[in-house]
Amino acid sequence: MKFIPGIIFDFFLPRICPGCNKKLSNDTKPVCDDCLSSILIADDEKLEYEFEKNFESTNIITDYYALYIFQPDQALQHIIHALKYKKHFKVGIFLGEMVSEGIKSRSWQVDVIIPIPIHPLKKVERGYNQSDYIAKGMSRKLNIPWSKKIVKRVRHTESQTKLNMKQRALNISDAFKVKRSEEIQNKNVLVVDDVSTTGATILECAKLIKAAGAETVYACTVGTTSLEDDLAAFSPAQKHQV
Repeated sequence: MKFIPGIIFDFFLPRICPGCNKKLSNDTKPVCDDCLSSILIADDEKLEYEFEKNFESTNIITDYYALYIFQPDQALQHIIHALKYKKHFKVGIFLGEMVSEGIKSRSWQVDVIIPIPIHPLKKVERGYNQSDYIAKGMSRKLNIPWSKKIVKRVRHTESQTKLNMKQRALNISDAFKVKRSEEIQNKNVLVVDDVSTTGATILECAKLIKAAGAETVYACTVGTTSLEDDLAAFSPAQKHQV
């Protein structure tokens, strides 16, 4: 009998779905179909509401897209938690590819994708930036270059999770710096992050990109949520982080 290496590997170290902890089948997806089908899709009405609430009045971000609606203690939160804290890099790339399908349906003309950077101290602690892998998956699917060298995080900030809308904006102020402005001069830039709540982090980063000479700035995330739900996700009883 001839054994297939992948089957042998799965026997001794089975791949587990980060959304439900069930063993995955031998297909290539890092998340099971049951979890994917359980996540709410962000429809056009929700996306329009989030754009108007968080970005429209600033005249900095031209359009915003998210694939899913984030819900506390549900599959998407567990999936993103696995990406951010358990080194499930394939999950990030997969999510980026999934988000790309929605981007394709929009009339955006994007020249470069920029993931929201994390502070060097946090990167040393965690070992990586989860948004890099989302951007990498999008780059593969959309055939658009991505770069983590154009924008840097220069100020270590308090976690946004327990702050209100005004506090979030103040907390993230002056946290970024454009290092390679020549690479975005007169370009259309897509800023990418995992989840958006008030949009404060995305907006602060986009503000600097626009000031550095970008023609247009778009924004997208895997998930979008309300501030109330975000705060609920970090109640003392909550077991998972985002």
